[in-house]
Amino acid sequence: MTPTPLTGTGPTRCADSDFEIRFASTPRGARLSRRLASHCLHSWGHPYGSETTSSVSLVVAELAANAVTHGRVPGRDVLLRLVRSDGLVRIEVSDTRGERAPAVRAAGDGEEAGRGLVIVCALAEMWGMAARPGASGKTVWAVLREGGRPAPT
Repeated sequence: MTPTPLTGTGPTRCADSDFEIRFASTPRGARLSRRLASHCLHSWGHPYGSETTSSVSLVVAELAANAVTHGRVPGRDVLLRLVRSDGLVRIEVSDTRGERAPAVRAAGDGEEAGRGLVIVCALAEMWGMAARPGASGKTVWAVLREGGRPAPT
């Protein structure tokens, strides 16, 4: 797995408003994507532990975990992209399994999984799924407000 920032400035550096990395479709790759997203937010002026960095890191963790669990195709990487614009951070996680759409569901008390998209819904202004342009698979995306809290509805 080789990190590929859009600026080409190094493995864990971000452009002023964009960051992109391909990671292995494994739990270790998902964990690395979360750490690099946190590093990127820090470089954008959101210190580690801030509400924005914590919220974005949590959403990246959930979407990346879903991608490596439900969107995994052996030998195919997952793509994480962060875009910062107008006080918002857009998170995109792309995998190669387009036939498996994400769905929010209520997990039972005894279940260990099934709450990830509930967390994404709670933190994001909006989220959704789109087909990957020019490639097989899907992109699951979420938009968060810098500052970490969704606008009141």
